[in-house]
Amino acid sequence: MKRSLHLAAVALTAVSAYSLTVGQGFSGASREAVTADPNAKVDYDGTLTVLTKFGLQQLSPYFVNLAKEYEKLHPGVKIELIQESDDSIKGKTKTLVASNSMPDIYFSWTGSWGENFVRGKRAVDLTEVIGPDTAWGKTLTPAAVKAFQYNGKLYGIPLYLDAKFMGYNKSIFEKNGLKAPENLEDLLASCDVLRKAGTTPISFGNKEAWPAVHYAGQLLAYNVPQATLERDFNPKTAQYTDPGYVAALTQFKDIIDRCTDGTATNGTSYAAALQSFSNTTSAMYYQEILEFDQSASKDSPLKIEDFGFFRLPPPKDAKGDTAAIEGAPEGYMISTTSKNIPLAIDFMEFVTSVPNARVLSAPPYGQPSATLGGGSPDDMNPAVVAGMADIARASYLMPWLDTANPPRVASAWLSSLQALAGGTMTPDQVVEKVRQAAAAERK
Repeated sequence: MKRSLHLAAVALTAVSAYSLTVGQGFSGASREAVTADPNAKVDYDGTLTVLTKFGLQQLSPYFVNLAKEYEKLHPGVKIELIQESDDSIKGKTKTLVASNSMPDIYFSWTGSWGENFVRGKRAVDLTEVIGPDTAWGKTLTPAAVKAFQYNGKLYGIPLYLDAKFMGYNKSIFEKNGLKAPENLEDLLASCDVLRKAGTTPISFGNKEAWPAVHYAGQLLAYNVPQATLERDFNPKTAQYTDPGYVAALTQFKDIIDRCTDGTATNGTSYAAALQSFSNTTSAMYYQEILEFDQSASKDSPLKIEDFGFFRLPPPKDAKGDTAAIEGAPEGYMISTTSKNIPLAIDFMEFVTSVPNARVLSAPPYGQPSATLGGGSPDDMNPAVVAGMADIARASYLMPWLDTANPPRVASAWLSSLQALAGGTMTPDQVVEKVRQAAAAERK
C-alpha cells in the first residue's frame, strides 16, 4: 500500500509537534506531589475513569469484563473506560493532558514518557503501597515494578511484560530450505532466498513511525555498549559519538532494502504488516510478544504450529551486548487529581490479581502478566511461554527509543528513522539530527 510523499511529510510533522507539545504540557507548576496512603480506607462509591491501551477489537473485552466484575463486587462503583490502541493512545493522552482532564487511572510506558508524568506531578507516588516489602508489591515481578521508579520512588503499576521478536512462518522457511538465522548476515541472506522465490521476506509497516524505532533499538543494543546508550539517553550527558550508532542504522537500512518493501513501508500501517504475516503472504514479521496470539491462532491462515520466533539476530562483529533484547514492561499510573485514589489503587490490585492475570496471559489476549504466578503454561500459547522464558534470560531490556528519550530526541528518532527507511536521509544524517535534538534539550 503506497501513500504520497505529501502524506508522509504531514505524518512526520504531526509526530514532531505531538512529542514537543506533550513534553511541555506535563508541567506541574500549579500542582502538588501526592503520595498514596497505605492505611487509607477504600470508599466503594463513585466513578473511576480508566484510560487503557486495549482498544483493539481482540483486546478490548479484557478491561470491559474486569469493569463488570468489579462493579458486581462493589455495586456503588461505576468504571468508565477510555480504550485506545497502541497508535492512538499517544494522541489521546496529549488531548487529556492539554485539557487537564486526566482520568483516575491511565496507561504509561516506562522511561522518559513516564517521567514526564512524574515531573509534571500528575502521577501519585505509590511507593508505600507497591514497594518490594508491601503485600501488593510482593505479588509483582520486582524488575517490572522497578522500571517505573523515578528519583527513588515508585509511580507505576506494571501490567504485562513486553519484548520484540522476529516471528516467522515455519512452513515457508522449510519450503525454501531455511532455518532460524543465528546472525544478521544469515538473516539478510535468507531474505535474498525468499525474495527470489517470490515471497515477501519481512512485512513491515512504518506509517506510524514507531515500528522503525524498535528495529533501531535492538540493533543499537548490539552495536553500542549499554553504558554509552544510557549516557546518551540523558541530554545532559548525551554525545552520540560512538561509531556503533551509524553501524546499527546502516544495518537497519540493509534490512529495509533486502527484506521489506523498501520505501513503500512508510505508507503501510503496522496493523497491515501484521495481517500480511498472519495471512501467510510474508515469511516474517518483527513483533511484540503481545502480538503472538494475534499472528497465529486456530482461526487465522497462519496456524499456531507453523508460528516460530527468534530474536532479531546480532551482526557477527557486534560491539555491544548480544544478549540484550528490545522491550520493557508497560503499565498504569494513578492521577494526582483523582478524587478517590484509594479506590483507584484497589481496582488496580483487582486487575493485577492472579486469577485476572492468568486470563490476561492466556489466549485470546496473550499479554504476559507482570504478576507472579500470573501465567499458567497449560492455558497459554506455547510460543508466549517460550518468549517469556527468553525475556527472562536477557541480560538487558533495551527500552523503546521514543519513550526512553526526552521529547525532542524522541521526535528526532521517529522522523529521522522514517526518512532513513524512505531513502531521504543517511545513517550519518540521522545520528547528527539526534545529536542536535539532544543539544536542544540541554538549553
